[in-house]
Amino acid sequence: MKKLGTEFYIRNNVLDISKDLLGKILVTHLGGKITSGRIVECEAYAGEIDNASHASGGRRTPRTEIMFGHGGTAYIYLCYGIHHMFNVVTNEKGIPHAILIRALEPLEGIDTMLDRTGKENPDASLTRGPGNVGKAMGLHSIMTGYSLQSDEIYIADDGFRYPEEMIKTSPRIGVDYAGDHARWPFRLYIAGHANVSGKPR
Repeated sequence: MKKLGTEFYIRNNVLDISKDLLGKILVTHLGGKITSGRIVECEAYAGEIDNASHASGGRRTPRTEIMFGHGGTAYIYLCYGIHHMFNVVTNEKGIPHAILIRALEPLEGIDTMLDRTGKENPDASLTRGPGNVGKAMGLHSIMTGYSLQSDEIYIADDGFRYPEEMIKTSPRIGVDYAGDHARWPFRLYIAGHANVSGKPR
């Protein structure tokens, strides 16, 4: 298993990167505990031109400033005061593209994930949806800005690939405020996978 290099993230097409992330492995090594899961669902956000993006129209705030940095860093924000949402910053410095990781297939450290989430059974809900991803993987908004070249949080390639016909797209979830942009097919997922959140649309 090989950690993805910076060159993976600084490409200019956020949809291509999102597609390439499917099947890759998100790994955290926090407090002496390793957890990992295969990415089975994600959403692309195209920065300034995307009304669903936190950086829409070039908006810069202390929270979103990390999105304008070099690709290959973590953007983790707090949603509804409880969910820590893990995003991958992509593209060159100054272009605020990001990809939200929406679901994983748990691989390593499942007992740790159960402890973190308070769940008793390692069913598909353990890492289904971005809030559960953050909780199970031990991610927190204070980690925003972490390099994905670090040993604490990174994404790796073990050579596994999903067949092309299993990769599907749909509009993103929960972005109705974005007007016409809410219909963009920027959600990518593995068809039929139990851990995928939301229903096909």
